Amino acid sequence: MPLLANLSDRIYDITHIAPAMQEKMVVTIIALTLLWVMRYVTLRVIWKRTQDARARFNWGRTIQGVTIFVGILLIGRIWFQFFGSLTTYLGLLSAGIAIALKDALVNLAGRAWILWERPFAIGDRVQIEQYTGDVVDMRMFQFTLLEVGNWVAADQSTGRVVHIPNGWVFTKPQINFNDGFDYIWNEIPVLVTFDSDWEKAKLIISLVAKKHVGEHAERAEEQIKQGTKRYFIHYTRFTPTVYTSVRDSGVLLTLRYLVPTRQRRGSDQAIWEEVLHEFERRPDIEFAYPSQAIYHHPRGSVGPRTTPDESSTPIPTPPETGTPPAD
Repeated sequence: MPLLANLSDRIYDITHIAPAMQEKMVVTIIALTLLWVMRYVTLRVIWKRTQDARARFNWGRTIQGVTIFVGILLIGRIWFQFFGSLTTYLGLLSAGIAIALKDALVNLAGRAWILWERPFAIGDRVQIEQYTGDVVDMRMFQFTLLEVGNWVAADQSTGRVVHIPNGWVFTKPQINFNDGFDYIWNEIPVLVTFDSDWEKAKLIISLVAKKHVGEHAERAEEQIKQGTKRYFIHYTRFTPTVYTSVRDSGVLLTLRYLVPTRQRRGSDQAIWEEVLHEFERRPDIEFAYPSQAIYHHPRGSVGPRTTPDESSTPIPTPPETGTPPAD
């Protein structure tokens, strides 16, 4: 069209950009605009269909990744038309990336594997290597944990954010606290003296546990039934249990119970406080702890040690007058 040709010539006079290059720039801007509009419309439709924050976040990340990938393909076709076909272009692009960006490629493949296999999702608590935390973000090349544990007791947040490369999923084991079912087993050891009524103590601990965490047994059993569709998880008992064993200092009563992943510390505190109050009211139950006893004998209060033969021989008693006995 004459108008467009005149406009192109005018731009060339000002910027010295060739008309072919101008055409590619215009087509690139149009392609990017269309991709942005498609992404915006898709997200609007999804947000109208769901109010779940986690689902919105996951969809947003997925659509962003797809948009970037399609944008790279489109822009590559616009600016590198001398490649005879898309297959040739992708082959050369893949070879260049594999050589120059090996780690980035591994992380990108890790992202694809996470999307496909879903070993964890946003909100799950996971452990990979020495890092434990809640997954708060997943991107093209890394995922992010809000760290728990470390110097903070009972799996509570440290406030630090840990960024982990996606490629770790191929070489490092991942521990998921929520996959299968949302409960973990926790144990509380209680050590009482040998003189204590350990059977009564065991009964008290069991009743306290059922009061505070017994309600989780039925829910955990239902989740286990659902989890067996994916994993072979088999438990025969879900109610709190107290196991008995003997240690050097006394009788060890170990409470084992199911608790939601993020409620371990709260349940531990509630059970311990009530156990302390119950034991305080019962004088026949005492906590055991390592101790040492020291016996002091005044000088001369203990006679010389004798052998069994010497102890069987009578020892003569000197007379009261103090004179030596006659031969």
